[in-house]
Amino acid sequence: METPASLNDLQRSTLAIVLAGGRGTRLGPLTNKRVKPAVHFGGKYRIIDFALSNCLNSGIRRIAVVTQYKAHSLLRHLQRGWGFLRGEFNEFIDLWPAQQRVEGAHWYRGTADAVFQNLDIIRSIRPKYVIVLAGDHIYKQDYTRMILDHAESGADCTVGCIEVPRMDAVAFGVMAVDENRRVTGFVEKPADPPAMPGRPDIALASMGIYVFNADYLYSMLEDNISSVATDHDFGKDIIPRVVSQGTAIAHPFSMSCVTSDPTAESYWRDVGTIDAYWAANLDLASTIPALDLYDRNWPIWTHQLQLPPAKFVRDLNGLHGSGTNLIVCGGCVVSGSQLYNSVLSSNCVVQSFCNIKEAVLLPEVTVGQSCRLSKVVIDRGCQIPDGTVIGEDPVRDGERFYRTDAGVVLVTRDALMRQTATA
Repeated sequence: METPASLNDLQRSTLAIVLAGGRGTRLGPLTNKRVKPAVHFGGKYRIIDFALSNCLNSGIRRIAVVTQYKAHSLLRHLQRGWGFLRGEFNEFIDLWPAQQRVEGAHWYRGTADAVFQNLDIIRSIRPKYVIVLAGDHIYKQDYTRMILDHAESGADCTVGCIEVPRMDAVAFGVMAVDENRRVTGFVEKPADPPAMPGRPDIALASMGIYVFNADYLYSMLEDNISSVATDHDFGKDIIPRVVSQGTAIAHPFSMSCVTSDPTAESYWRDVGTIDAYWAANLDLASTIPALDLYDRNWPIWTHQLQLPPAKFVRDLNGLHGSGTNLIVCGGCVVSGSQLYNSVLSSNCVVQSFCNIKEAVLLPEVTVGQSCRLSKVVIDRGCQIPDGTVIGEDPVRDGERFYRTDAGVVLVTRDALMRQTATA
């Protein structure tokens, strides 16, 4: 085991690259105006805050965020909330948007190309290790443990992995490993995911977290960019090539997962669908959530406005409301309504006589009087008219809004405007 001094060297010699340029089409209209890592989560956070907080809490303070699609709200969030690192101590969060370059006139063509197009910047930083992170997952992980595992193994690449139900693995890269954790097989998003030996219902999924020796990464990217038959993607191209060379090891998430309860199950969520996003938000409002946001030893950082405390008042008839299993953020005002199992983000207003359950309200939502809302996600800035009912009539919900097969209804401002125009 390395000494604390060498652990510090490990952290200082690592560059973290957070990939935050993908659209996230599975989130439907929720990502029509913002990139997936910029989507609000858990009341006061953005999804990208979890990967960035993991970096800071792990002692990694040289971070680059790669952006492309609909990046304005993400860039604004990073500039306002993540500008506190000190350049004089060689700490930074750099923003790497897609840009016109002399040698090419194209946007980022894939995750690998996004990193390749910034190789000149990466080389100028001179890292020994590069950790590549997806900016759109919810979890707490000590990256230093993973990087140490990589350094001690002697591998050229280490892939973070987690056990998932086999058919859930259709959305991930699926790995096969030997008894020494050497990766022997890798297939990206298979229609029929291979199961783990002796465990027919479980697959070993890639978390989209990779640690590379920097020089090895450079050579792999340069080889890939010169190839014709490529998607310029880590999961589809780079990792399978590394695996074929026998130079990759798997790092189980359980080895570096951060939890305040040693007996708790490792928490990692891909909130890439409306159903998964809704469920992960509501879990935070449960009595004992799977993700502990109250652990002061591993805080989740974010940007937030200076807001007054949340306030609960009587309704227009002078009667009290009630609430159970709620997350209610600063600036919210609730007037004597019934709220259950819901998340209210910053600056939400719920007027009198409402019944709201299993709802996720993003910032600055106003719910008019006498509304009944259930199993919904309400996008930022929506003004829900008085008397609106959502979540009780599947046919009517599907005609007006985006409704998933599982019955979660996403309400956006554009959908509300269409209702007003046709009224």
